[in-house]
Amino acid sequence: MAIGTTVLAVALLLVALVLPDQPDHLTPKAFVRLPAEGILLAALLLALPARVRRAGAVAGGGLIGLLVLLKCLDLGFYSVLYRPFDLVLDWGLLGNAADYLRETSGRTGELATIAGAVLLAVAVLVLTTGATVRLTTLMARHRARSVRGTLALGTAWVTCVVLGLHSAGQPVAATLDADLLGDRAHQVRASLADARIFRRQAAVDAFAHTPADRLLTGLRGKDVLFTFVESYGRSAIEDPAMAPRIDAVLKESTASLKAAGFQARSGWLRSPVTGGGSWLAHSTFLSGLWISNQQRFRSLTSSDRTTLTSSFRRTGAWRTVGVVPGVLVAWPEGRFFGLDHIYDGHHLGYHGPDFGWSQVPDQFALETFRREEFGKAGRGPLMAEIILTSSHYPWAPVPRMTDWAKLGDGSVFQQIRREGKSQEEVWKSPESVRAEYRASIEYSLHSLVGFLQRYGDKNTVLVFLGDHQPVPTVTANSPRKDVPVTIVAHDPKVLDRISGWGWTEGLKPAPDAPIWPMDVFRDRFLTAYGPQPGR
Repeated sequence: MAIGTTVLAVALLLVALVLPDQPDHLTPKAFVRLPAEGILLAALLLALPARVRRAGAVAGGGLIGLLVLLKCLDLGFYSVLYRPFDLVLDWGLLGNAADYLRETSGRTGELATIAGAVLLAVAVLVLTTGATVRLTTLMARHRARSVRGTLALGTAWVTCVVLGLHSAGQPVAATLDADLLGDRAHQVRASLADARIFRRQAAVDAFAHTPADRLLTGLRGKDVLFTFVESYGRSAIEDPAMAPRIDAVLKESTASLKAAGFQARSGWLRSPVTGGGSWLAHSTFLSGLWISNQQRFRSLTSSDRTTLTSSFRRTGAWRTVGVVPGVLVAWPEGRFFGLDHIYDGHHLGYHGPDFGWSQVPDQFALETFRREEFGKAGRGPLMAEIILTSSHYPWAPVPRMTDWAKLGDGSVFQQIRREGKSQEEVWKSPESVRAEYRASIEYSLHSLVGFLQRYGDKNTVLVFLGDHQPVPTVTANSPRKDVPVTIVAHDPKVLDRISGWGWTEGLKPAPDAPIWPMDVFRDRFLTAYGPQPGR
């Protein structure tokens, strides 16, 4: 039993020290490495006086446990957001993760997951500390042999460095945790300085003092709809597994809109996030500032920054509304974005089933917007921010189009929901995930284009875009953060104003179409549709 416990302690510490922090590095070969940190810790503990050796073992084991927990957080963040966990700025996102669990698995599922995570964290710290103490006691008892073994391992590590030996593309002589700590030290310094940098950037607002009568003069009398399509990223258009179907939808939609008198221009925007964090992308697009973390978002929404949506309200020429099906709690940020009225998930009149995380199918959300605002007789010009959520992770199940006239209160979706796939079915393979993601994008595009065909008129201007790329399972770990953006209008003068942008004709941006950082759109849009020289 003693030998078995010792072997388990060695294995546990070895796994802890060489555990990768990125999912695509989690292969058996990744664990065939010599960790320099383990060798140095063994040498340090052997060199310590006996009276402080145990305390040193406890501290060393605890540090190893903390690094394991950090790597586990990294694994989760890379799986969804394709980036490591930020020790300064990301703690609030754990609350968002809990909200997601509650909305998809219920309160019981949320509490069970949180309890499991806490127990796992405690177990990791206890086990790594206990394993380090046990091995330290054993090394002290057999000091001479332990010194020789440590020297041998150190020599082997140096030899691997000299010979450049690799396993699974990684050096056999590993310094994973040392590199991780170095990266995190740099990250912490940058994150601590971020608030100061952001304040300096936010102080510059080219449209803060523009008179209301000189804002958006090129869109007066138009209904302008800013619509975000959840997770509609470049991969949907260019990935070989998805591109043919999405390309067909975009071509068919371009032709049908053209037949109805609409023209479109499309380009690319680079989102500040990938995989999630939609509200950060929305606020970047609307504010003209790069909102890449929650700290920046809080600073923005507590300021008086001019946004695209608030610009419309400032003019007094538009009624401004928000359609936000994913919002199920109080949303004070709506006031910052200048929205006169907000239709959240509780105020869309929907009595059908949810679809994974998405509470309201896109087609129903758009129909409610038509019924409550867009289709009202005698109304004035309207500006709307609309967030379509049916293409939100986990894409299980996915709704499908139904007769617009039969949407009713949403009960028609009950049968569609029952016939849909479960999350377990969808996530059994990456290929299945990509297929359902593609289906969700098709559904969202059909809903949006169908709405425009059915209800749009000569005064309708639609601006729609993706907020971010989907999770790495779909993008195959692509580092690109590009999303398509399109402006559709019936009046040719609207698109004439952006003729110099170099955008592609139609709903599908060309591969070589301009790629703008998402935060530049506000200024370029307000400039294009403001007073023009010589006019």
